[in-house]
Amino acid sequence: MKRFLLISLLLAGSASVMAKLPAPVLDDAAKAKAEEAKAKTAHAGKVDAYKLCLSMDRAAASYFKTAATTGKAVKPALAAPACADPGPFVWPAPAAAGAAPAAPAAAAAPAKKS
Repeated sequence: MKRFLLISLLLAGSASVMAKLPAPVLDDAAKAKAEEAKAKTAHAGKVDAYKLCLSMDRAAASYFKTAATTGKAVKPALAAPACADPGPFVWPAPAAAGAAPAAPAAAAAPAKKS
């Protein structure tokens, strides 16, 4: 019983200490690096989905080929969408610090003369 009480007090104390820790402060470079890592992870997921799509297409083509040689008439139930290649990962370069902001677009209609 004493052991249980001691363990529960230790766990409660460590949980309260962990709850009081401040949020980490990230500078702009760390935020940019985190965003890039997030974008790389998302792109890796797209590449994985593309590779899975290609492998499923190869498996289906192989199945239909072997089914045709055995004399079975098998047709696909649905037309599968084409696999979309995500292309290489491209991280947009941050704008230069000294660069001027883009000029606003000129007005479409010129001012009328009175």
